[in-house]
Amino acid sequence: MAASTVTETRETDLLASVPDGLFIGGEWRAATGDRTLRVFDPATGRVVKTIADASPEDGKAALDAAVAAADDWAKTPARERAEILRRAFDLLQERKEDFALLMTIEMGKPLAEARGEVGYGGEFLRWFSEETARVQGRYGANPEGTGRMIVSQHPVGPCFLITPWNFPLAMATRKIAPALAAGCTVVIKPAELTPLTTLYFAKLLQDAGLPAGVVNVFTTSTSGAVSEPIIRDPRLRKLSFTGSTSVGQRLLEQAAQGVLRTSMELGGNAPFVVFEDADLDKAVDGAMLAKFRNIGQACTAANRFIVHRSVAEEFANRVTERVQAMRIGRGTEDGVQIGPLIDDKAVAKAEELVGDAIERGATLRTGGQRPDGDDTLSAGTFYEPTVITDVQAGSDILREEIFGPVLAIVPFDTEDDAVRIANDTEYGLVSYVFTESLSRGQRMIDRLETGMMGLNVGVVSNAAAPFGGWKMSGLGREGGAEGIHEYLQTKYTLTANPYS
Repeated sequence: MAASTVTETRETDLLASVPDGLFIGGEWRAATGDRTLRVFDPATGRVVKTIADASPEDGKAALDAAVAAADDWAKTPARERAEILRRAFDLLQERKEDFALLMTIEMGKPLAEARGEVGYGGEFLRWFSEETARVQGRYGANPEGTGRMIVSQHPVGPCFLITPWNFPLAMATRKIAPALAAGCTVVIKPAELTPLTTLYFAKLLQDAGLPAGVVNVFTTSTSGAVSEPIIRDPRLRKLSFTGSTSVGQRLLEQAAQGVLRTSMELGGNAPFVVFEDADLDKAVDGAMLAKFRNIGQACTAANRFIVHRSVAEEFANRVTERVQAMRIGRGTEDGVQIGPLIDDKAVAKAEELVGDAIERGATLRTGGQRPDGDDTLSAGTFYEPTVITDVQAGSDILREEIFGPVLAIVPFDTEDDAVRIANDTEYGLVSYVFTESLSRGQRMIDRLETGMMGLNVGVVSNAAAPFGGWKMSGLGREGGAEGIHEYLQTKYTLTANPYS
């Protein structure tokens, strides 16, 4: 379906169909004290819906429900769990236009990209529906011949899932699907800025036949106050978080008390390395995807473009031409490629990082400010797609995650220089390398300190692949065959020798 301008009536009808309560024990309920929070459209600044604002008591009730449902769900045959996930996948395909529009309204991404997220997020439901019945153990004699070893896998138990605002559907499905496949019950807390998609997804899970209490959702404006008691509750056995490294560190400290299993998908500072032998057509196409997908608001977004000096000027000219042609606007409008950033703080951060780089000697090629002279954009949190070149060592933009549509280019001279610059960060989520040399590509796999790498491609995420980073970018993996094991625990049993 081609992108088109969405009518106000369609938006109104969709928003009215999204639940506004907490989803606990299979029921929708108001928050304690009828507390509410407002959800905004970042493109217009207007309130789009008022929803329940959970208290610590509500958080406890959500965990109570997950604990109560845990035994029955763990005993549910794998095939039944798989079929529920598959029904959820099918329903998501039927409702993909509604989910795409809802994400565009509450997060701001262009509608075409939101449709892409529905496809990507749905794949986790399909993938883990298939993995559900493939959990395996092993059996065999011990080396001494005195007994038989049985190694089995079991659900880890009730899980607490905390998702970010930038991919509100995909981050929910990427955590919920493997948990349910493994036989775990969950409490999920979506981000305050983009909670509507998760609420709407919970409604879909109800329609898919998920038993009450298996998935519980609360929304809140006081995340720390509600989340900490859940994390410290001895009944909780698993914490999965996607967000900033600083918040992840605090959550790990809280999780240490209960020695919880943890999965942490944290910050990134992705290098995008273009060697002198790169196919520049591929590199420029890859750069546009790696940088401007989701308006640059992705942990996998390329942060530092490390380009060989011999091709740096041509690369800069090409990407600048492409960036200048990008259309800015509300994501529901025809042809829009750059929507708003999530809030004013995100715009201020982009302005600060670009300003610092220019003060240190970088050259601004295009963008670098809020859109000027367009009244239709003045109410939203928009920032022009930007290209800066000759970024100097020590610039803040080389150390901090940008999370905005800013493409910053650093020249290099040798392969060793490229590796040194790429690895000069505390983060290690993903890297991108463009070269036509097979041997160089293999060396980069070995030398770059990241949990994922794109070789001559600008997007790496796939439900069938393990997603996760090294160093300060996190712990554990989501997706792939590895993803379900984050929600399983191993038991070894020794039985007596049957022949003795």
